[in-house]
Amino acid sequence: MAIIRAVGICAKPNSTAASQLVPGLLDWLHGRGISIRCDEQTAFYAGGVEGLPRPEVPEGCDLVIVLGGDGTLLSAARAIGKREIPLFPVNLGGLGFLTAITREELYPELERCFRGEQRVAKRKLLHAEVLRKGEIVASYEALNDAVLTKADLARMIDLDAYVDEQLVCAYKADGLIICSPTGSTAYSLSAGGPIIFPSVPAICLTPICPHMLANRPVLVPQTSVIRVLAHGPDGSIYLTIDGQVGNPICDGDTIVCRSSAFSLLLIRPPQMMFFDVLRQKLNWGKR
Repeated sequence: MAIIRAVGICAKPNSTAASQLVPGLLDWLHGRGISIRCDEQTAFYAGGVEGLPRPEVPEGCDLVIVLGGDGTLLSAARAIGKREIPLFPVNLGGLGFLTAITREELYPELERCFRGEQRVAKRKLLHAEVLRKGEIVASYEALNDAVLTKADLARMIDLDAYVDEQLVCAYKADGLIICSPTGSTAYSLSAGGPIIFPSVPAICLTPICPHMLANRPVLVPQTSVIRVLAHGPDGSIYLTIDGQVGNPICDGDTIVCRSSAFSLLLIRPPQMMFFDVLRQKLNWGKR
């Protein structure tokens, strides 16, 4: 990783832990001559510091620190976008599959980063587009997933899913999750999808409460292009990216998902491996 001269900080709103950490962290970074760019929430915790809209924070930074849970991390990852700036996630939330660095590890792990000894996991992003009458009307990079769900309370939705022009299924369900390996421990896991090791080159299609119980999650190669044709009144289906942004879908829209050309560089504690996280977060048995 390049020499760290500028650091961005994104913090979880309404977090007592973040409000306690921010002033000391800013002092620590300033003491090392590091330039700092804060989002508005971090600036609020610091007091007297100028805050920036979160999408502007990563500009010119060599590292982005996230203080919060996986939701804050997903927002920061979207702000980083295609820049591939390493993201340093500190867990101030609950479950936190992605934010594996604890509060106690904050400064020791930052010291490791400044020495260039950090462990960086490269997490492939998922690219999603909405095509309407042959034109791209929306485009996203997702870390976890692209989810098509019903907008009405009691209706199921109709979705035709294709993988590389082959029809997979005409789903009648509450929705469909298309996720990356990183996203396999998010919404897809709750919907009965498999846990995918992060380096496995795959994309998973997980139906949500399908009408046919035989409809099961399907893993396809990372090189696949997934096309989902939506049927139903305009606005009856909604596309959500990483559970945070999205747009309503119209009848006849096609949602195209493929592996992105970009990845998120996620800093991980050297002693914390993938199955360690699963055992800790899912309370799997230990010997």
